[in-house]
Amino acid sequence: MPAFRQVGEKQLPNPVLCMAWSPKRDLIALANTTGELLLHRLASFQRVWSLPPSEYTGKEITALAWRPDGKILAFSLGDTKQVVLCDVEKAEVLHMFPTQSSVTCMNWMEVVEENSVLGSFHNAEDESKRFLPELPTLPKSYSTTSKIFSEEKSDEILNLLGEVRLNILVLGGDAGSVELYAYGMYKIATLGKVAGTCRSLSLSSDLRSLSLITEVQSSDSISEICYVQLDTGLLSDCLPEVTRMARKFTHISTLLQYLHLSLTCMCEAWEDILMQMDLRLTKFVQEKNTSTQVQDEFLDLLLWGQSSGKFSHHLFPVFSPELQALLMNQLTVKGLKKLGQSIESSYSSIQKLVISHLQSGSEALLYQLSEVRGMSLWKQKFERLGLDSEAIDGAITAVGSFSLKANELLQVIDKSMKNFKAFFRWLYVAMLRMCDEHVPPELNKMTQKDIAFVADFLSEHFSENEELFDRKGKYFNVERVGQYLKDEDEDLVSPPNTKGNQWLKFLQESTHLKESPLLFPSYPQKSLHFVKRMMESVIELCLQKPAEVIGKSVKQAVFFPLYAVPDNSEKIPRLFQLPSLWNDKKGKMHCVVFCMPEISPSKLYLLRKGTDPNRRVPNSFMSIDLSHYLDSTDDDGVAAHCLDARFYDDEMLTVVLQGSEDQNSRRVLAQVSLASSLSFETEFHWEPSLRLDQQHSTIPCQGLVLGNQWRELENMKAQFVAVNGIRKVACVLSANLRHIRVFEMDVEDEDDEGADSQNASADQEGLETTISSQGAVEENLESKGESRVQEGDMFQKSEELLQSQEAL
Repeated sequence: MPAFRQVGEKQLPNPVLCMAWSPKRDLIALANTTGELLLHRLASFQRVWSLPPSEYTGKEITALAWRPDGKILAFSLGDTKQVVLCDVEKAEVLHMFPTQSSVTCMNWMEVVEENSVLGSFHNAEDESKRFLPELPTLPKSYSTTSKIFSEEKSDEILNLLGEVRLNILVLGGDAGSVELYAYGMYKIATLGKVAGTCRSLSLSSDLRSLSLITEVQSSDSISEICYVQLDTGLLSDCLPEVTRMARKFTHISTLLQYLHLSLTCMCEAWEDILMQMDLRLTKFVQEKNTSTQVQDEFLDLLLWGQSSGKFSHHLFPVFSPELQALLMNQLTVKGLKKLGQSIESSYSSIQKLVISHLQSGSEALLYQLSEVRGMSLWKQKFERLGLDSEAIDGAITAVGSFSLKANELLQVIDKSMKNFKAFFRWLYVAMLRMCDEHVPPELNKMTQKDIAFVADFLSEHFSENEELFDRKGKYFNVERVGQYLKDEDEDLVSPPNTKGNQWLKFLQESTHLKESPLLFPSYPQKSLHFVKRMMESVIELCLQKPAEVIGKSVKQAVFFPLYAVPDNSEKIPRLFQLPSLWNDKKGKMHCVVFCMPEISPSKLYLLRKGTDPNRRVPNSFMSIDLSHYLDSTDDDGVAAHCLDARFYDDEMLTVVLQGSEDQNSRRVLAQVSLASSLSFETEFHWEPSLRLDQQHSTIPCQGLVLGNQWRELENMKAQFVAVNGIRKVACVLSANLRHIRVFEMDVEDEDDEGADSQNASADQEGLETTISSQGAVEENLESKGESRVQEGDMFQKSEELLQSQEAL
């Protein structure tokens, strides 16, 4: 009996382009040709959720990578040149960012190096919580305009950082561009152009080097597969400083995202109902036949409709027929009442969001930037990483200006609410009297202060301005808050009145304070959106310099042309093509496995290089002959072809083999142990002027018999495999990219009761899940909230099952 058993099989409706196992759970992510992202569990290969393609994110998935803790899934999109971070538990897009070119491969690694400095940093990570209040979640009643973010997005955004230990998302592009993102959020390095197109890459866990497989067009128009190793010694030498800087900058990136969502909620809370009033009054002015101004008519109403501090019982007909028709027929009494309630509700919501979200987020952003500024002044540690104190000062000033603009908006809201309440109450009573309707006693009283509010409102908002009409196409600007929320470059139509402001007058008259760097500029003519965009650009410039400095420090250490691209490579999806990269953390080596089918189809080739480019590794090149993979005396095992090979762990390969030409329908899934293949008496000596395939005959080779570590794949034209040695699972994909089988790789005959009970529990859980997910429920997991809750429970059960297994 083979040492692994099949636990699931499925025929998929669409071809699969890439697949990746979760590092922590028995889950596998698949991307198909339609742009759909699927998540399946090991048991019965049951679907957990699917994320359909979107015009907002993109429809052409080009690469997948799991965050090392298994909670976030990253995928790249070729049509929009974006990278998306998705929450695994809720199938929600948490964050997305653009890239320089279309991403062709990605790798998400975690640093395993530990030292006392990093330990002290990990312990001091939560210091900011002593000084800053916890940021409030965004209101559930609002959803963002993109419709891609959920209502409870703010919690997930703030949790994007994950663990304190540094992890880096590495992206390789079709133009040879390579970018490194700390915690998947902050671009920590932009490397120089690498020759060719990146096909796969792997950053060592000690940060000493980055290995790449590239496809390079040679001078004789032959595409060559090459191995490139880049020296990233600066990241390794300054690991504590890099971790601290990356952590701070990632905090800043998440806070910018939080402010963006808060401002989006404010825009949705603002109602444009007042804009309708502006347009109606403008149309009335353009069509009226009288020379009387609207402001005069309202002031006459305010004057003659009042006697001895009280409204008279009879309202004189001071309105022109046109204005009376406008008020009674278009606005109406009910419409005016509804208008007043909408304005008060809208303004109150915006006011709460500014106080609780914008100001809190700005304070947290200011704190984090001040911390980074302190780091930049420690030149012995951080100067070589490119931290510039002047650029950080500019970012702090920009955040201060944003806070001032938010405070200015609060003042405008406060004043507008007072004026609107007085004006609409007065106009509502006037219209009730026009209709000869009963006026409630509580509305029939008007203080001198209320009259002053109405007079100020009329003088400020109802003055007909020809210049204003030329700019915006209307005479009136009753609404003052909405102009702050518009994402436009134009100046405010009605900027705040600063006449009589003693502080501003003092600043203008003081030659020393006028240009002082200690004071934040206020930009009184600009909107809140404009100041926010300006702040984001300044902070982006501040964060960009370290990425450039670190990128320039990376140098190419190794370049090996391996072999010419086979003729049939176009038929194979790019992400399934060999070579395959692996980082041996214990041995501190980069490992590469590949085939050269046009030269020796039954051989596997192995390349090993130390993560330290200066360290020599014995037996760096070798080959394994799998011609007699079953038994050297068995004719059935002669002339096997290797179709795919992936690293199962540091000492094991998982391969898919094809029988000889007369038995080419035979497919075998096998485990190949490298322990007996890593020692040769003779060393391979590389001839620099030749490709590896041109000197393959001198590569040390060793034959290998599989023993019982194999399984024949019946009724399946298997072609590709994806494995996870930590979870001990494998997924085999057919040549048509639709037929899938999943296996548990380390199941023994004589197992203890603990493992048996675990399998029984897993089978039972799969059965319960299948029952609860039948029919429409299974097909609509992504669209029904109750199914989401069930999936969350299933994740928790899987975690508890894993813990019990480890305990046993």
